[in-house]
Amino acid sequence: MKRAPIGDIIEVDGVAVHVRQDGAGTPLLLLHGYCGSVHWFDGLTRELSEDHHVIRMDLIGHGCTGGSSGLDAVSQARMVAAVLDRLELTDVVVAGHSFGADVALAVASPRVRGIVVIGQAPDYSYASFPPGSSVLLPMASAFVRLIAHRRWVRFASRFRRGVAFDDPLQDLIDHAVTAPAMARVVLVERARLLAARPLDAQIAALGLPCLVILGRRDRFYDCEKTSVRYAAVGARVEVVEGAGHSPFLERPGEVARLLREFSLAGPRRN
Repeated sequence: MKRAPIGDIIEVDGVAVHVRQDGAGTPLLLLHGYCGSVHWFDGLTRELSEDHHVIRMDLIGHGCTGGSSGLDAVSQARMVAAVLDRLELTDVVVAGHSFGADVALAVASPRVRGIVVIGQAPDYSYASFPPGSSVLLPMASAFVRLIAHRRWVRFASRFRRGVAFDDPLQDLIDHAVTAPAMARVVLVERARLLAARPLDAQIAALGLPCLVILGRRDRFYDCEKTSVRYAAVGARVEVVEGAGHSPFLERPGEVARLLREFSLAGPRRN
């Protein structure tokens, strides 16, 4: 299933990366999570582009970037750093949602001056994933790839409730084009890596200013436990009431305000 890019294709280290840029001002890079794309930030970008240079990119194995190797967070981060170098951006605040938070923290670049973690706990120690996710999710993904382009699916999508995307099929389309190998990267390999080096420990070691934005109703991670752990390492923690795992989709205005305050205030180091 092919996707139409809405930005530029920038080749770095043999990878053709789909990059979208909007607005001018303080540079803010937005990184989506597993089975996401640049489109997950359409609404948030509209809120921020008046006073920010908003950069979005499809991670490897997602959206219009494609690819089936180099899917882990460290490899993804090398790609992100290379794109920042190519664009010659400086003083960038990098915000990552879910798996994108792992990538944001792994971007070892002097061009980055602050990190934002959105909707992600430090590890999987209290994660609430459906039983058998590592087996069932790849099967569900294969089914989505088969049906996502069907006309009847688009017709049925008109009746979906609570869809926050411009295109009501956006999440299904993004799921359909995500590299199948990403399921193992996120559900198996990531669990092991975060157990050995959780994100709160990474924040403490990195020493950069960090904002954490959580949804009170996140169905994957306990908000209170997550807040306590990040606050303990000096991160600023903000909870969006009534929002779930992707607060920028449900409350784009509030998340934009938090990002604007953090980035424009010139975040201090932890």
